[in-house]
Amino acid sequence: MEPAIKTPEQLLRYRSLRQILADKPSGVHAVDAGSSVYAAIQLMAKMNIGLVLVEENSKLAGVLSERDYARKVIVEDRSSKDTLVREIMTKDVVTVTLDHTVPQCMAMMNAGGFRHLPVVATGKTLGVLSIRDLLKEIVAHHERLIRDMELAKLTMLSGGTSY
Repeated sequence: MEPAIKTPEQLLRYRSLRQILADKPSGVHAVDAGSSVYAAIQLMAKMNIGLVLVEENSKLAGVLSERDYARKVIVEDRSSKDTLVREIMTKDVVTVTLDHTVPQCMAMMNAGGFRHLPVVATGKTLGVLSIRDLLKEIVAHHERLIRDMELAKLTMLSGGTSY
């Protein structure tokens, strides 16, 4: 059976954000805005992540990154045990929905200079995409694209030739 020839739209389409999130460990890591920065950093260390979501009344209120910690606690010589997350968190968080595409997410991260992007649906955070997640998807996409194009080329070359 010959492989089905894909349309350019099928070849060029990235996987959906839902598919990318499905490949990641489930769940999101969040702290309360009233938690100490120390507790948030402990969670990041335990989970080997560089960012936690910050919630107030079970709603996304901000994010806290290692960069926030370095610039707003260490550099300012503050105590991580005495500083509350709400005092140093990034409040203006850019989020995306499942309808966004990988190129759109990359463009937003590039324009905004950030490395993490919460994915939100109906007011609930489904997961967080990191720049690493998106780069991994782009590389995999390009590898699939090259493989599919090579297969199509072989199919065209061998289709009309008899040996």
